[in-house]
Amino acid sequence: MLISIRNLDVYYGPIQALHDVEINVDQGEIVAIIGNNGAGKSTLLKTISGLVTPQRGQILFEGKSIGGAPADAIVKTGIAHTPEGRMVFPDLSVEMNLMAGAYTRTDRAAIRADLQKYYKKFPILEERKGQKAGLMSGGEQQMLAIARSLMSRPKLLMLDEPSLGLAPVVVDDVYKIITEIAAEGTTILLVEQNATRALHVADHAYILANGGVELSDTGEALAANDEVRKAYLGV
Repeated sequence: MLISIRNLDVYYGPIQALHDVEINVDQGEIVAIIGNNGAGKSTLLKTISGLVTPQRGQILFEGKSIGGAPADAIVKTGIAHTPEGRMVFPDLSVEMNLMAGAYTRTDRAAIRADLQKYYKKFPILEERKGQKAGLMSGGEQQMLAIARSLMSRPKLLMLDEPSLGLAPVVVDDVYKIITEIAAEGTTILLVEQNATRALHVADHAYILANGGVELSDTGEALAANDEVRKAYLGV
């Protein structure tokens, strides 16, 4: 088990955002978290990455407790978080954004090698490497945000709403990249409102509702579940 979450409770002031959440992610899996707005999906990722402190429960990464640890310490364990809205540094160049993703690393030769690796995987980034990131399209910024996360060499890559606001053809490109990353050995925890796309690529999936896990199964089984199809897939 790469990451295991047990009995997780999270509050924003008096409001409980997550209730007794339990989630497991095995090495090499794509695990999807789907649900409506306000279900707690983004809060879950923020809690794992140390941006939000849990009030109760355990987060175990490779068997070690990381719940409540500082965000920079969690990055060093091998967890990268690509946030909703991409959050690139708009006034920095594409290349400087990528280098920022490697800020915890000191292996300079390997960092340069990874930079070339991701330029090959994301050719648009090499074309635009000297351009300010804020001048890129939404799809290009999403590619940059994913590549920036990969520059930390994560064992677990968490993606929050990677298809949000993108044209369908760009969403196809993003999901192609996601499946390639997983095939290369990086475990992926994927939060997504586009449930159809998420369940199509997910080995396992969880449905969050009102801050708790409502249902979990393989991606294929949930995609075929009539109640799930009516509630989340618009079918």
